Amino acid sequence: MKYDGQSAVVLGLGQSGVAAAELLQSLGARPVVCDSSDSPQLRERAEALGRKGIASILGPAADSDPAGYDFAVLSPGIDPTALLVRNVAAKNIPVIGELELAFRECSCPVAAITGTNGKTTTTELTTHILKRCGLRAIASGNIGLPFSTAVLGSAELDVMVLEVSSFQLETIRDFHPRVAAWLNLSPNHLDRYPDMGEYRAAKLRIFERQTPGDDAVVNALSDLPALSARKTTFSAMGANADFTMRGTEIYFHSRRILDQSRTSLPGIHNAENTMAALAIGRALGLDLAKMAESVSDYSPPSHRCEFVREVSGVRWINDSKSTNLDAMEKAILSQPQPLILIAGGKDKGTGFEANTALVRECAKTVFLIGEMRHRIAEDWKNSDCRICGSLGEAVAGAHAAAQA
Repeated sequence: MKYDGQSAVVLGLGQSGVAAAELLQSLGARPVVCDSSDSPQLRERAEALGRKGIASILGPAADSDPAGYDFAVLSPGIDPTALLVRNVAAKNIPVIGELELAFRECSCPVAAITGTNGKTTTTELTTHILKRCGLRAIASGNIGLPFSTAVLGSAELDVMVLEVSSFQLETIRDFHPRVAAWLNLSPNHLDRYPDMGEYRAAKLRIFERQTPGDDAVVNALSDLPALSARKTTFSAMGANADFTMRGTEIYFHSRRILDQSRTSLPGIHNAENTMAALAIGRALGLDLAKMAESVSDYSPPSHRCEFVREVSGVRWINDSKSTNLDAMEKAILSQPQPLILIAGGKDKGTGFEANTALVRECAKTVFLIGEMRHRIAEDWKNSDCRICGSLGEAVAGAHAAAQA
């Protein structure tokens, strides 16, 4: 076996960490999992791994684990500056990421998708298109199914479609996607990165190992460095590109491909997600007309402008996967009617001034929740903002304020 007898420490007991430990064990390594946290959920996971012969160390003991290991695998959710990681680095133990570990065991070509927004929809749509067109494909990575789990069946696949985050790309070495897609870039994760430059640099690593025989699918409005791979561009914003939009119709050069109004993917952002998916399929040799047919029967994933129900003539839309300003803006712009907005959440290092005019124009009332609610209210002081102590309170308030 590849790692026969080698000792490995997996940093982080999330889904990716568990999958990495199980993959390492199947490859002959002796993994131990360390996590700085200690909760009932983590203990349950640790006990499950223990029954498989994989040890875990939780809490402060993990941060000061004195053991030496042949190498370490870093889960994407663990900050590289955390004490848990520094303890390993101080012992000069080589560190790779979970993405890198799984890629080295992957037996099929990889189509990797990154961007601030739209990754999950594009990854799922791409996988749907490939499968409908006869390719054996599966979606994994940041989408939910860990790459380290999916890779165990990669010998039976034609393509592995990966949603890839900046966190995952930080620790790659040999990661080499046959097709790499760059959807967009907007401020996000500035609680982890000191500035946009470092966030952008992490995402750009998706192209690092590509060659002229590979393909890069990129948003035409993105300012990217020169790429080694063949480039296909897309834009629904009027830019000169290979895939463009005229009214509700998507074109490849002068050829009409698809009428977006006949799909379940509303909004300009979804038009670009669709273009990217079509471009990935084309790079893999699929017919555009056949791919367009498969888009029409695709249903988008949950929590992304998802219609919940209509009550007394009021439509309720769940877009809780909008976790940054750009995603929220696109969601608001995709709705044709006046709206009531429920917003708020975790402080990710950005202000909300950039959306002040949009919210004032489009939202009748705003109900604010989470740790950022007071700061958002200050930034949006020209709108009718109401502070709420819980999501339930916000929903009740929105229901009372809504009109058919």
